Amino acid sequence: MNEHFTFRTNCPCCHAGSFRTLYESVLDSSPIKDYLNDFYSPQGGVEFAYLKDAVYRLCECTSCQAIFQQEIPNDTLLEKLYEEWLDPQLALLRHQKQDGLAYHRQHAEEIMQVIALLGKPPAQLHFLDFGMGWGQWALMAKAFGCTAYGTELSRERIAHARANGIHVITWEQLPRPQFDFINTEQVFEHLAAPLDTLRYISRGLKPGGLLKISVPTAHNIKRRLAHMDWKTPKGTRLSLNPVAPLEHINFFRRKSLLCMAEAAGMKEVTIPLKIQYQHTLDVSGLKPFVKSVSKPIIRKVWKQPNYLFFRKT
Repeated sequence: MNEHFTFRTNCPCCHAGSFRTLYESVLDSSPIKDYLNDFYSPQGGVEFAYLKDAVYRLCECTSCQAIFQQEIPNDTLLEKLYEEWLDPQLALLRHQKQDGLAYHRQHAEEIMQVIALLGKPPAQLHFLDFGMGWGQWALMAKAFGCTAYGTELSRERIAHARANGIHVITWEQLPRPQFDFINTEQVFEHLAAPLDTLRYISRGLKPGGLLKISVPTAHNIKRRLAHMDWKTPKGTRLSLNPVAPLEHINFFRRKSLLCMAEAAGMKEVTIPLKIQYQHTLDVSGLKPFVKSVSKPIIRKVWKQPNYLFFRKT
C-alpha cells in the first residue's frame, strides 16, 4: 500500500468489522485522476506522485450503513493537502468573495436558536467551533456576546482566528468540561476516526451542554454510486462530491450518526419549533419566506438533512 495512506479495517463510525465494497479504483488513473486534477487545480494543485498505486475504495458498513473510504491520507499527506494543494490564501479569497449575507445569516439564526435553547445570557456561554476554518461561525458567536473558542489544524487559519479575537485551543485542551455548545459544521466527514473523536470532544461539554453535527446529505447516494460519473458538477443531483476522494472519507446516513452518538454516550436533542421559527423567518421575499417556513419542519418532522444536536446521557 502507498506509504502516504492508512488502511481502515473497521467501520470508523461504529467500529463494526463487517462491511462490503461498493466501488474501487486507483487514485492516479482515470477517471478519478481527472476528477482530482479538475477539482484541485483551481485551488492550488495536486501532486500525483503522492497518490501512486493508492486505491479509492468505498465500503458500506452492514451495521450502521455508513459509507467510508478504506484507504485514507495519513497525517503527513493531510498537511500537504490542506496547506498546499488547497492553497490557504486562495481559499480565504474565495470565502471573502462568495460568503454573502445569506451565509452569515444562517450562522446568526443558528446561534440565536442555541442561545434560546440553553436559556442563559450570551455573556455566560462558552461556545467552541471544532474545525473552525476561517472562523466565521466563531466570530458570529462572539458578536452575540458569547465567549468564542475554536480549533483548527491549518496554521494560517489559526493565525487568522487569533487576529480576530477568537480563543484558539489545542487538541489536548479539549476534554476539560468548559463548553456550553460545541459546533461541528462539515467536519466529521473529514475525520479518520469520527467515533473516537466524538467521544473525546464530548468530554469538553459542561453538564447539559449541546453538540451539533452537520455533514453532507445525499438521500440518493445509491443512485449516485450506480451512475458513478466523476464529471457531474458539485451541487447537482448526481454529484459524487459527498464521497469525494481524499477529503470526504466518511459518508453518514442518519442511522450512522445516531449509532455513532449512542456509542459515544450521547442522545439526540431537537430544537422546539417555536424557537426555530422565532429565529429563522425571512420575509425578504416569497422564496426565502417559504424556505424559512419549511426548514424547521423538514428538520424536526421529516428528520432531514444530516443536521443533528446531541446531549450527553
